Amino acid sequence: MRLLVRALKQVIIGHFKAFKLNQPNMKTIINSLKYFAIISVTILFMSCQSSEKTKHEPIPTGEGKLKVEGGNIWYKVTGDGQDTPLVLLHGGPGYSSFYLKPLEELGKDRQVIRYDQLGAGKSDMVTDSSLFTVDHFVDELETLRTHLKVEKWHVLGHSWGSILALEYFKKYPDHVTSLIFGSPCLDLKLWEQSTNELLLTLPDSLLTAVHRADSTGVYDDPLYEKAINTFYDKYLWGQDPVLEELDSMVSTANPAVYTYMWGPSEFSITGTLKNYNGLKNMEETDLPVLFTVGEFDEIKPSYVQDMAAHFKNSKVKVFSNSSHLTTWDAREQNIQVVKEFLEQQEVQ
Repeated sequence: MRLLVRALKQVIIGHFKAFKLNQPNMKTIINSLKYFAIISVTILFMSCQSSEKTKHEPIPTGEGKLKVEGGNIWYKVTGDGQDTPLVLLHGGPGYSSFYLKPLEELGKDRQVIRYDQLGAGKSDMVTDSSLFTVDHFVDELETLRTHLKVEKWHVLGHSWGSILALEYFKKYPDHVTSLIFGSPCLDLKLWEQSTNELLLTLPDSLLTAVHRADSTGVYDDPLYEKAINTFYDKYLWGQDPVLEELDSMVSTANPAVYTYMWGPSEFSITGTLKNYNGLKNMEETDLPVLFTVGEFDEIKPSYVQDMAAHFKNSKVKVFSNSSHLTTWDAREQNIQVVKEFLEQQEVQ
C-alpha cells in the first residue's frame, strides 16, 4: 500500500510540474482538477481497503487424521475467528502438542490448528529413521496446509518446532504471514552454550556424570538419569506443570525420533540436528517475527536475543518466572503477547 501511495504521489508531482510549465487555459485547469480528484479518491479507497482485516474461509472444526508419507497424523482445528489462521508446531522432536493447548484460546480471533508430528502423540508411531528428517516434517506441514485449504497462516514453532517453522518458511514463504519462535533452537551451538552454563547449577556429582557420559558415549547411568530429571525440573517442565498433560506427553513420546535427531537429553546433542544453524541470510527477510522465552528457560534469554538480531523485523518477549514450557508457567501472559502480535499483523 505504501508503495502504491508513493507511486501515485510521484505521478501527481510530475503532472503538477507539467501543469506549471504549460500555462494552461480554463479547460485544462478543470481537467487537471478532475484528475487530482480521481487520484485522491483512489488513495483513500486503497487506504480503507488495506486497513480492513482479511476474512478467511472457515476450516471445518474438530479432530481429524491425515495421511502423509509414512503414516497418518492427528490434527485439531479450534475456533471460529475469521482472521488469518495460526498453526502450532510442538517441540521434541518425538514429543507432542498437549502442552500447546492453552493457545487454542486464540480461536476467538482466528482458527488455531494444533497437530502431532508423525511418530508421536496421537499420530502414528513410526520407527523408520528415513522419515526422521527436517525435510519430511516440513513437507508434512505443507500437506496439512493443502488439506485444510489454507492459503496463508501464522506459524508458531516452539523449541524444535522453531526449526521446523523456519525451514518451512524458507521452502514455502508465500504461505507464511508471520513467524513466532517460542524458546527457539535456531542455532544449536548457542543452545549447547546455554545448557552447558545451566548444568553448572547442578550438584558436582551430577555434573561429573554428565561429562563422563558425554565423553564415553555411555548414557545408561543412574546418575546421568538423575541429572536429566534435576535439569528438567528446573529448566524444562517448570514450576507449575499440568500433570495430566505432562503424563500424556511422556507416555506418547517416541524416543526413537528424539534420540536419532536430537540425542539422549536436552543437554547432550548427538543426533542429526547437532550442527544445525538456520540463521544464515535471515537478515534479508522483512517478515514479522516474534521471539518468546522464559526467564529460567533452558535456552537463556540472552541467546534468544542473539538469534533475534538476525531478523530485522523482530521483537523479543521474556516471560518472568517461567521455564521452557511457557504455556504452563506463563499461560495468560503467553496468550496475550501472541494475541497482540497477531492482531498487529492483520492491519498491516
